[in-house]
Amino acid sequence: MKPIVECIPNFSDGRNAAVIDRIVASIKSVPGVVVLDSESDPDHNRSVITFVAPPDRVVDAAIAGARKAAELIDLTAHQGEHPRMGATDVIPFVPIEGVTMDDCVALAKKCGERMWSELGIPVYLYEKAATRPERENLAALRKGQFEAIRDEIATSESRRPDFGEARVHPTAGITAVGARPPLIAYNVNLGTSDVEIANKIARAVRHLSGGLRYVKALGFELKDRGIVQVSMNMVNYEGTPLFRAFEMVKREAERYGVPVVGTEIVGLVPQRALNSCADFFLQLENFNDDQILENRLMAASGQSGGLMESTGDFSDLVAAGTPTPGGGSVAAHSGVLAASLGQMMCNVTIGKKKYAELEPQLKQIRGELERLGLRLRELIAEDAASFERVMSAYRLPKETAEQQSARAAEIERATFGAAATPLETAGQAAEVLKHLKTLAELGNPNALSDVATGAQLALASVRGAAYNVAINLSSLTDAEAAAKLRNAVNSLLAQAMETATEIEAKMLGSISS
Repeated sequence: MKPIVECIPNFSDGRNAAVIDRIVASIKSVPGVVVLDSESDPDHNRSVITFVAPPDRVVDAAIAGARKAAELIDLTAHQGEHPRMGATDVIPFVPIEGVTMDDCVALAKKCGERMWSELGIPVYLYEKAATRPERENLAALRKGQFEAIRDEIATSESRRPDFGEARVHPTAGITAVGARPPLIAYNVNLGTSDVEIANKIARAVRHLSGGLRYVKALGFELKDRGIVQVSMNMVNYEGTPLFRAFEMVKREAERYGVPVVGTEIVGLVPQRALNSCADFFLQLENFNDDQILENRLMAASGQSGGLMESTGDFSDLVAAGTPTPGGGSVAAHSGVLAASLGQMMCNVTIGKKKYAELEPQLKQIRGELERLGLRLRELIAEDAASFERVMSAYRLPKETAEQQSARAAEIERATFGAAATPLETAGQAAEVLKHLKTLAELGNPNALSDVATGAQLALASVRGAAYNVAINLSSLTDAEAAAKLRNAVNSLLAQAMETATEIEAKMLGSISS
């Protein structure tokens, strides 16, 4: 199996689905990355994204997510139950296959350095990457949260970051980056609104207060549900299994006459952790993992090492019998290829004596095409996500008049988003075309056919995006908004067709001359 690192960044927004979708899309835009899970909690106002990647790509993906979070999340306006100190609050690296904990420590340090040098966000190193013992514990690092760290970082030696100057980013705060073993986020919900009971149980359960060795715990109030929660991080699920933590919380709750009303796992969980629960509660004798049907099937088919390969490439995903990714994502993908061909023209021209005077302009164009290509790569995933939001809106209940009204409003919002996303794709691809036209005039004529090919791909991107705008406009009830979107995409398409025709004429002229 190829080397794989898991990364589970936590972001300080659990209420704005569009923000999280854009962060997920930015992570997915890095080649070789597979996003396994994304979970948001509105009470905690926090989202946890789990992805895996080869060691040489995992930091790129983490930085991409942090960059987008810094752009979209303002920590000065953030409120939620969960403690936080950064827009990207934590970035842990976890060894999965073919990598060691030391490798992950090195990745954490590389990520921390880039967070500061590229994003201006200072970093604390924690857990196995900690530079001093008192920084191993994330809770101790985050004490007082963003506001206290902001006020004390310049004057308190204990608050000084491992990377960066002694000041927080004004809106993105400070981030903890570390390396650790697999962790399970496990919550137990209690049938009471008294948060002090949850706090007392958390103190009894967590290791820091004399409880279970590998448990960190806090009490939270879930106001919208009228209950409280004991939220636990199981830092070693083999040393302290889930069932032991559950039983202790349950018994402590009984002391206060409070029932357990449910539990939840946030993010992903290793199969072995659930197996141990089945073994305990079912009182199985001599049970082992080989008795699990799926494990036997995996071993028999030789697929146990195929995580990265099994995801398939983009064309395989499009060909699958699922609604997404579809035409909107393919349109964005065409734009990515067009931008790449433009960068190719820049790279085969820069460095040639004949074009020395043009190098500053070519480097600027190359940078712009890199930016456009990155955004179009994000839009591949965002287009699929916008379609899923529309489908989710149509699945909302409609039994009562109030539900019908809420459902109709959500359908309208989601449909507008599903039209706005391909409109942005069209705009980005049209910008690519403008740069390709300049390159057709200035660049190395040996790569003119590549630029012309890129122009046709960019035109296909604009045209395909326009189709996807149009298909969503028919469902909008706001006629004025629909007209604005239609006019905007039609204008982009007309400009794109004109520019692509000019580039094609340049190409055909070079052939005939």
